[in-house]
Amino acid sequence: MKLIIAYVKLERFKEVKKELYKADVLRMSVSKSRGCGKQGGFVEIFRATKAEVTLLPKIRIEIAVNDSFVEKTVEAIIKGARTGEVGDGKIFILPLEECIRIRTGERGMAAVGGGSVELEREMSIAFSKSTRKDNRG
Repeated sequence: MKLIIAYVKLERFKEVKKELYKADVLRMSVSKSRGCGKQGGFVEIFRATKAEVTLLPKIRIEIAVNDSFVEKTVEAIIKGARTGEVGDGKIFILPLEECIRIRTGERGMAAVGGGSVELEREMSIAFSKSTRKDNRG
């Protein structure tokens, strides 16, 4: 199991998410972040006042995946985020020692999920629950 952390440009997040969904990577945590790398920031002038902006807005995406999903996840992020310009972002891949699904108590690879068999099972359960509610009345 791995934890993939990616920092991407704000304006590229929609495209990254679209590519991840195409790759069947549906579970992620997303947060706003600020930082800088090689580009270092920029100088902004507002009402005759010069301000140096060194921490640029980014999106931080965290995705826990089973080993079989690492490459397709990384490729999807790159495909969605790459513009070829400085500041496209970074991807970090860390070992994930343990994962526990709170609702069921599942551990390890089963808790991380991400396989299409598991997704079909979850969708089937959700569909049957909604059908039962609809048929009640």
